[in-house]
Amino acid sequence: MLYVERDKNGVIIAIRQTPNENTTEHKSIMDEELIDFLKGVSSEPWVQMLSLSDMGIIRIVEDLIDILIKKKIIISTELPLEAQQKLRERQQVRQKLENQNPIVDNII
Repeated sequence: MLYVERDKNGVIIAIRQTPNENTTEHKSIMDEELIDFLKGVSSEPWVQMLSLSDMGIIRIVEDLIDILIKKKIIISTELPLEAQQKLRERQQVRQKLENQNPIVDNII
């Protein structure tokens, strides 16, 4: 989900990946109003839409890799060294966040 910020006339002026005091309304990446906003900002709205959805896809891929490793379909050492390091770093960060806030796993 994406969060939109509106001006006093109700027109979208910004899109954010996380809510704040100005962005409490959430929209789907395929919402027509959001697409119109992106068309006005750039001649490449579809590229921007893909970029905005990247964080969610990254989490899905990360979870998929974890499942494949747990089911012993792949072995983590079969992955390229750089991929192993990145996955390990994300696991460490996620673990630190989970220790501070138990519901963070549902967010990131």
